[in-house]
Amino acid sequence: MLNLARESRLSEKEVLEKARNFFGPGGYGLAIVDEAPGYIAFEGGGGGVEVITRPEGNKTGVEITSREWDIQAREFIGKIK
Repeated sequence: MLNLARESRLSEKEVLEKARNFFGPGGYGLAIVDEAPGYIAFEGGGGGVEVITRPEGNKTGVEITSREWDIQAREFIGKIK
């Protein structure tokens, strides 16, 4: 299991939309298994990814937990500066 965190200049909505496009059916093909304000979870390929966002002043805090999708989670967190 991998846990990553960073701040992003993107809004919470933008981060979650990018996660949906990156990990979801149009990206790596993971199924969206849960979604709520500030949260999206994906499963597939024997693992999964959770993305949690929260406001931090004029930035967005982002936490990613990955099981078996560590390389892709690192790639994604690098794209949401």
